[in-house]
Amino acid sequence: MHPRHLSPRSPLSKPILQRQSYRCFSCSLRLFQTPPQSQHQPQDASTTHFGFQSIPSASKASRVSSVFSSVASSYDTMNDLMSLGIHRLWKDHFVRSLNPGCPETTSTNHPRKPWTMLDIAGGTGDIAFRLLDHAALINDDHESKVIVSDINPDMLAEGKRRALSTPYAHSPRLEWLEANAEALPSSIPSNSIDLYTVAFGIRNFTHKETALREAYRVLKPGGVFACLEFSHVDNRAFNAVYKRWSFGAIPIIGQLVAGDRDSYQYLVESIEKFPRQREWRDMVAGAGFMVPGMDGEGEGGWEDLMGGIAAVHKGVKPLN
Repeated sequence: MHPRHLSPRSPLSKPILQRQSYRCFSCSLRLFQTPPQSQHQPQDASTTHFGFQSIPSASKASRVSSVFSSVASSYDTMNDLMSLGIHRLWKDHFVRSLNPGCPETTSTNHPRKPWTMLDIAGGTGDIAFRLLDHAALINDDHESKVIVSDINPDMLAEGKRRALSTPYAHSPRLEWLEANAEALPSSIPSNSIDLYTVAFGIRNFTHKETALREAYRVLKPGGVFACLEFSHVDNRAFNAVYKRWSFGAIPIIGQLVAGDRDSYQYLVESIEKFPRQREWRDMVAGAGFMVPGMDGEGEGGWEDLMGGIAAVHKGVKPLN
């Protein structure tokens, strides 16, 4: 896949833990303003963050797994309530911007080559189903396939259940893989993937730089790394409202809808601990990727959605 296959930007791009309960929106906001650890404070290599907590690095994967096992069956319903359904528009836009699938060609010298796509932390199948739909409906490609990889078997089970209501439940175009994105198995060899996607998942990884290096390794030259993730709002007034909603309302909604306040408290804290847009772009570039949209002065290189509540980052593996 050549980097120019990325499509133009869309108009949409414009602008657990036992702990003390939060009694009100203002209490939650004050707690957010004085987190236990600064977002950019260096940590010892043996520790990492779990929300606002500092924990041993070796325990993070199991702690995160417990969160997602808890929320697996209600995860998208909860996202609908938290975002008023907007996360679905973000995912639609994300997939459209990638234009997955290989368009039919009349050239005998360049026959169609189906893509192999890897959707990381994609257990519920949300992105995978969209990738396959777009390939078939837009590019008339019924051969490209998606491997859905997730470290959590409960999320994969939820995705397989949802696949039963799609055309892909028993299709060779859809595979499921329980794996750690920081150490992908030999079934995904180097230089074998055309498109690597990760949506609303990479902020939960213990070693994000390691996952980026693995993404680079498995992608073919010219292949694309694409990340959709909650991010950071720059407008101070909007940011204050958004943080009050996130820290005051979302855990309460989690308690009411899923009976699980602590997991959703972790989820909003994990957003706050994720690198800001510029820092994450530099981490993608530091893994060896070319970053589309970054100018010679180091500006740009990502796409903010709704003022930075979420952002899309892409990287292209060089051809040589």
